[in-house]
Amino acid sequence: MAVTMMDIARDLKVSVVTVSKVLRNQGRISAATRKRVLRRAKDLHYQMNWVARSLVTRRTFTIGLLLPEFTHPFFAEIARVVAQTVRPHGYHVIISYFDEDPELELSEADSLLARQVDGLVIASAQPPRCLELFRRIQRRNVPYVLIDRPISGAQASFVGVDNRAIGRLATDHLIARGCRRIAHLRGPEIGISAERLEGYRRSLAKHGLRPHASYVLSGGHGDDAGYEGMKRLLRLHPAPDGVFCYSDPVAIGAIKAILDAGLKVPHDISVVGAGNVHYSDLLAVPLTTVDQGTCQIGARAAELLLERITLKGPARPKRILIPPKLVERESTRR
Repeated sequence: MAVTMMDIARDLKVSVVTVSKVLRNQGRISAATRKRVLRRAKDLHYQMNWVARSLVTRRTFTIGLLLPEFTHPFFAEIARVVAQTVRPHGYHVIISYFDEDPELELSEADSLLARQVDGLVIASAQPPRCLELFRRIQRRNVPYVLIDRPISGAQASFVGVDNRAIGRLATDHLIARGCRRIAHLRGPEIGISAERLEGYRRSLAKHGLRPHASYVLSGGHGDDAGYEGMKRLLRLHPAPDGVFCYSDPVAIGAIKAILDAGLKVPHDISVVGAGNVHYSDLLAVPLTTVDQGTCQIGARAAELLLERITLKGPARPKRILIPPKLVERESTRR
């Protein structure tokens, strides 16, 4: 037979309300009582009856996290931090991914809504001016927060990084290191990729350098695409002496292509990535990168969503941009 809160209350001679507050981490309960309740709940292998709790609170205490992919270190870190942030508040995260496919994103969002999640955190791949997904969410009156990729017209809070500043910081750094033929392996056809490209171009213009169209190539968002893009750049005459990559995985592929061609990083070509993924300092050539505040993005998005879930009535959307920071390593230390 399942253990109930009444069983714990009876054993400890406290009220069921006290037990409930302790197990929900709410209310002003003394440290000694809290410790006794938690120890007894553990001894009795107590498990929360989530169905019963949902009927009382009209919440499922679940949050949907809708991501373009699982394998990218940025999104993996976002998932970890969101879960870590909401867990102390009694929430669990259901993670779904859509492989950069807008139609699949719609379908996965519908599945999460059908599970009656209390809120959503979304890194969307919806095309510009395509707002059907967000209308569906709003019709269900489910709060949501956008991360990484802002969507014009969506009435939601957004947490991301200043992507133009990423492009500017990376390119300024390459110029400061003596590079003059600076290429850019840009990301997929999404807004943040265009903003990083704009930052790159603004930096070149500020320093009186002409951007050459042949020096800007699509690098996709993975190391394979970065490798192929860098191989094409190496066939140019003259070849670039510096390259700013859309992301760290793209930069890792670019460095491999440079080394496979018998060249040295940074002596022949300096490389800067973006993201500061957790293994960037462990590579054969530790990667200079622009830290985009991944942990801050995940934590702030989760906090904003929890605020919206508990708020009664509408709230004005907030826009939070995390300032990026350059992290210099061996790939640019000439």
